[in-house]
Amino acid sequence: MFESNENDHSQATGLDRSSNVNSQSHSSSSSTHSRDTTESIRPAARPDAEDGNGDLGRCPTNHSMGPDMPVEAISSVVEIPDEVYDRLPAHRKLIIVFLLSFCSFLAPISSTSVLAATPEIAAQYSTTGDIVNLVNALYMLFMGLSPMFWGPMSQVYGRRMITLITAVGFLACSVGTALAPNLGAFFVFRLLTAFEGTSFILVGASVIGDMYRPTERGTATGWFLSGTLVGPALGPFIGGIIVTYTSWRVIFWLQTGLAGVAAVGSYFLLPETIYHKKIDDLVGYSGAGKVKVLLGMINPWRVIRLWEYPNLFLTGISSASLVWNMYSLLTPIRYVLNPRYNLTTPMQGGLFYLAPGCGYLLGTFAGGRYADFVVKKYIKKRGVRIPEDRMYSALPFMGIVIPGCVLIYGWCVEKDVGGIPLTVVVLFLQGVAQLFCFPSLNTYCLDVMPARSAEVVAGNYALRYLLACAGTAVVLPAINRIGVGWFSTISALFVFSGTVCAYVSIKRGRQWRQKIDARWKRRETRKIPEEKDGDLAGEDALRGNDRNAKGGSPQRSPLTTTGMQQGKEEV
Repeated sequence: MFESNENDHSQATGLDRSSNVNSQSHSSSSSTHSRDTTESIRPAARPDAEDGNGDLGRCPTNHSMGPDMPVEAISSVVEIPDEVYDRLPAHRKLIIVFLLSFCSFLAPISSTSVLAATPEIAAQYSTTGDIVNLVNALYMLFMGLSPMFWGPMSQVYGRRMITLITAVGFLACSVGTALAPNLGAFFVFRLLTAFEGTSFILVGASVIGDMYRPTERGTATGWFLSGTLVGPALGPFIGGIIVTYTSWRVIFWLQTGLAGVAAVGSYFLLPETIYHKKIDDLVGYSGAGKVKVLLGMINPWRVIRLWEYPNLFLTGISSASLVWNMYSLLTPIRYVLNPRYNLTTPMQGGLFYLAPGCGYLLGTFAGGRYADFVVKKYIKKRGVRIPEDRMYSALPFMGIVIPGCVLIYGWCVEKDVGGIPLTVVVLFLQGVAQLFCFPSLNTYCLDVMPARSAEVVAGNYALRYLLACAGTAVVLPAINRIGVGWFSTISALFVFSGTVCAYVSIKRGRQWRQKIDARWKRRETRKIPEEKDGDLAGEDALRGNDRNAKGGSPQRSPLTTTGMQQGKEEV
């Protein structure tokens, strides 16, 4: 469904290729450098790694770890063998994509399903709607912080383990929210739910990068994103029905049941798809050295450091402008449209959320395919695939369709023009347009740095949800102060500025990547001789201590310092 061709027999070829890579022996006496370490660590002898991952072959390391070779590649361009994408048959990939889409549905629907129940929750805990909305804004903040943690973890331990851990955590926190006896407990469990649930979105995107070739990812990503985008639109509608007829706690019991399905489905249906687990690079290390390298691998700072690439930061801003627009439209619907159209129940207001939700679903069928079509068009035109070319597919929708729909929506509601039909139509159209933008931007994150795709996606989602947090927090006060028309104008300008960021990334992205790669390579080159000097000095000192213990002449302290004392810049 998502692939132009599929050769099942090439799975064996992919495994053979992995075995060839595995057979590269690694020197036991060499000084091995990692971008994540601040001192030189000498690993012990390392046995040949075997593939113990069931039906999917995996590469223990993506290059030789011979003398003076870093553990990680210092270029953003790392080619993965084409056979890797044939490890799973097409029907299995299809099942995994729909499973991941369902899992990614959970955290976003939880972010908005509670909106319809805000007055009831405030009454339950004897507080105000503003406090409950603050919890919702902080929910988005934790969705933004979460990828910085889970992104590096999934690169080290793999996609399956992180998905299972967070699925169980999300399930437990959903139960805690449903049973919360006071506002403090509700507050804590809501934030933990956001922190656990966002990993589904992050890991799901990375799994698609593991399974599909660059020319196929857009279509698969479009289907996957249907869950992340339909969730926020469907949540208030479902919440409105529940609150109209029963207790708001049923919202979270329903969420608990869905989380249970996700956990069971992930356990039985999701294999390990990552080609290279970084934990495999630690074979041969021991003690403090192993801990030091591991802490560097899972450090959230790794995600933030990727923003040194201007193309990644600007693409993150482009994505964030779309998420800001989505949540600033969805959050105030009950407060803005119910009084405008004389609607009296949460369920009636919730019906408006179906318009963008249906738009997201319709966009699923075409948005991703259009992104793949644009990629193939530019490959044919240039004779080579450039990751930035994919974003051309998003420009007309980000620059024209979405800002236009937002302006029409805001000012028609402000001036009471067009009534319910016009409001529903523009909400629907901007929903369709979003699904022509997100597959392009998401898949670019997978294409541009394949060796660190989870961390690139993590940085992108961090920017998205930090801006969504801001949008959720300011939208109601801003509308009350300046009106829905002017606030929509601000949102439209923000989305247009995101289009400019995407266009600049298309034009300058390749040049920026080469420039930053060269800078990082120079840093690595400077650090390798320093580490070797530190190793030799340390060995001389140890030999001197041995001679002193045997009554030999005292040795001078070495003139060079160890790698840790030099305080080298971490890359």
